[in-house]
Amino acid sequence: MQSLSQGVQAVETQRKGRWKMFAVLLVCAAPVIASYFTYYVIRPEGRRNFGELIEPQKDMPALMAKTLEGQEVPLSHLKGQWLLVSTSGAACAAQCETHLYLQRQLREGLGREKERLDWVWLVTDGKQPAAELKKALQPAQVLQIDATALQTWLQPAAGQQLSDHLYVIDPLGHWMLRFPANLDKTSAPKAKRDLERLLRASSSWDQPGR
Repeated sequence: MQSLSQGVQAVETQRKGRWKMFAVLLVCAAPVIASYFTYYVIRPEGRRNFGELIEPQKDMPALMAKTLEGQEVPLSHLKGQWLLVSTSGAACAAQCETHLYLQRQLREGLGREKERLDWVWLVTDGKQPAAELKKALQPAQVLQIDATALQTWLQPAAGQQLSDHLYVIDPLGHWMLRFPANLDKTSAPKAKRDLERLLRASSSWDQPGR
């Protein structure tokens, strides 16, 4: 009888422990949940996003990438910052150059908040960019990654190619926004407003640097 009582007490203690752990996790996650609730649900009348919200968000996959120096790194190395991502082959045609330029300008335009956003170029053909382009990309995160594997995560809009868009990833590694294809200097201010809203909504839990 005593053994049965002890068993019941042990089960009850274990159950309470689980509830306490759940409560701690909920408290830790509350700021993140609140910021997304603010951005996704509490939308003032008349407000419109320029970028397309991805619902449901897509988690960063467990993919390996390479630096331009050939060092293998997990794609998850990029987590911990907001990411503004472009993709293309290393030759970087006119649209690619426009994207890289806009990524840099959008980040710089955030002022003090720019340290919370990394601009990322994912090179999808395994080749090396031109030397002069490498110099211009020193402030960027540049990784080589297999194009087919990448498209299990990032995807273009219907009728578009992967390299036609800029993509926004949150610090937890969720792909959550896709800017329209062929973003240019005229439409870039609209993209900047989206980025500013995201940074404001996450300011309670996201800090600069990884």
